[in-house]
Amino acid sequence: MRMRSAFSRLASLAVAFLLLPSPVGAQARGQGAGRGQAGPQVVSPEVSADRQITFRLLAPQAEAVRVNATDIPGVGPAMALTKSADGVWEVTTAVVPPGAYRYQFNVDGVATPDARNPAASESRTTVWSLVHVPGSEVTDTRMVPHGNVAEVTYHSSVLGAFRRLHVYTPPGYEAGDRRYPVFYLLHGAGDSDDSWSTVGRAGIILDNLIAAGRARPMIVVMPAGHTPGGATVAIEGDAFVNEFVADIMPLVRKTYRVQGGRANTAIAGLSMGGSQTLNIAFEHLGDFAYVGVFSSGLLGAFPVAGRGGGATAPAAGPDAWASQHAAMLANANLRKDLKLFWFATGKDDFLLNNTVDTVNFFKERGFTPVYKETAGGHTWLNWRDYLEEFGSQLFR
Repeated sequence: MRMRSAFSRLASLAVAFLLLPSPVGAQARGQGAGRGQAGPQVVSPEVSADRQITFRLLAPQAEAVRVNATDIPGVGPAMALTKSADGVWEVTTAVVPPGAYRYQFNVDGVATPDARNPAASESRTTVWSLVHVPGSEVTDTRMVPHGNVAEVTYHSSVLGAFRRLHVYTPPGYEAGDRRYPVFYLLHGAGDSDDSWSTVGRAGIILDNLIAAGRARPMIVVMPAGHTPGGATVAIEGDAFVNEFVADIMPLVRKTYRVQGGRANTAIAGLSMGGSQTLNIAFEHLGDFAYVGVFSSGLLGAFPVAGRGGGATAPAAGPDAWASQHAAMLANANLRKDLKLFWFATGKDDFLLNNTVDTVNFFKERGFTPVYKETAGGHTWLNWRDYLEEFGSQLFR
């Protein structure tokens, strides 16, 4: 399915093996002992038929081992494992919803990926181990035609640096000369351009939607939203917005068989990427007929509730954003031809009020945004669902 370098997987394994104590003699557990290896060889993670996950780690000299997996219901950042006599630490979760989950072990205060698991997902600052729990018609890998996800390195003229993005091409792309609509999909503040295609399952979701006739075949571009030393959601001077317009869109149009025109171009993002989506779209509204905002709004224009319950004051009010984008906001023709303006946020999301304020901001200016309030919080459990629903409405 994916064409990507093995660097992140190798790095995660190397870090884990360097940090963990050497195995000690005991009866093998799960897999048989490997050639030249002593001690129990554990299976981790192990997903049961009823969707429970068991995590195991061989660390006989460790004093405490915890698992950090904040997206997994009931686990959070510090679920304790229990040590057995053979030096294997273990814990089993409750039944969890189908989907992909990131996790790391914490061994005596040191974060480390799971040495027994080659599946990995990159975030902004680290590499996570990745486990997939089956049971979803949309996020499971199924017997359908599959597209490809490629890592693409390019040079950014705006940033003066080499950059990376991921691109999904639909089944059959390589074999033909057909042109496709293009969907730009942006990640959140804690993530990287790898995140949507690993923990977000974007390629698998699109494969399944296309096979079921629920989505048109499309190219999906997943760029890196963080810039060296630059603001990521600023109302003015967003380096990523400048790079997106000057470098990323021209690169995609030159390299891939994309259909031109506003009706064939969509953009969406989660959290930080949702705010970036609004900044990009409303500086160039004539380029996008479909705009999606997942768990976000105008960050920097409206208050954001802190995860502890308090609210942070905006860096600038909505008037500053409205002033900067006055021409686009007032253009009735551009507003009329915006085919889908879609927002979704969970009821427990700390950005819920920011989303609601943003939706009302656009309604007051004559736009007709669609707003969906779901269960849950600021989590990939929601963002995969939002991608499924938004993606199925594109280019119709």
